Amino acid sequence: MKTFLLIACLTAACATVVVAAVDDRFVPLFNGRDLTGWVNANCAPETWSVREGMIHCTGRPTGALRTSRQYENFILEVEWRHLQKAGNSGVFIWGTPIAAPGVPFLRGIEVQVLDHGYAEQYEKQTGKKSDWFTTHGDIFAVGKSKLRPFPPLSPDGSRSFPRKELSRGVGEWNHYYVRAINGELRLWVNGEEVSGGSGAEPRTGYLCMESEGSPVEFRNIRIRELP
Repeated sequence: MKTFLLIACLTAACATVVVAAVDDRFVPLFNGRDLTGWVNANCAPETWSVREGMIHCTGRPTGALRTSRQYENFILEVEWRHLQKAGNSGVFIWGTPIAAPGVPFLRGIEVQVLDHGYAEQYEKQTGKKSDWFTTHGDIFAVGKSKLRPFPPLSPDGSRSFPRKELSRGVGEWNHYYVRAINGELRLWVNGEEVSGGSGAEPRTGYLCMESEGSPVEFRNIRIRELP
């Protein structure tokens, strides 16, 4: 009887694993070979390329690579790493197709992708520690987009600061898990929720990766669309 129960439990456990695997409705946004499904919004032709199964960005000029289609409610996963100390980049949620005239950034909600060396550089140049940004996953509205950031907030109230410092430094891979539902956005950095906001406008748009002055790479980009 005990043997039967053990076998039954193991069978149920295996069935649960199979169901979970079947229920994994994530689809890749990057095929690992080329930039099919992506549009160079306003960068040079050589800014974005594919190297060894990763999307490589030179960082110059400032601009964005966006998806070819728009999304509304979803879960997005992406891994990133900076290749240069003090590197700067970002992942844009609900972005516009093109930038406004004379502005390199697309409008949308930015999930900051910033190396720790950027804060060190700022402190060296100004003689004080930054109180208006962090290097662990700030979230904020760009351009004319809107967002009510979750606390803790930056001094001016425009950014959601992360509750924990979890991002890794230059050369190391970081994992972002972004859940976007009905204008609410939440970010998990390397497995833990840290920041977010609600009331986003717009709440439908493109997903974008930012080029902003330094080389950065992205991989394992996938999405699960939600009702």
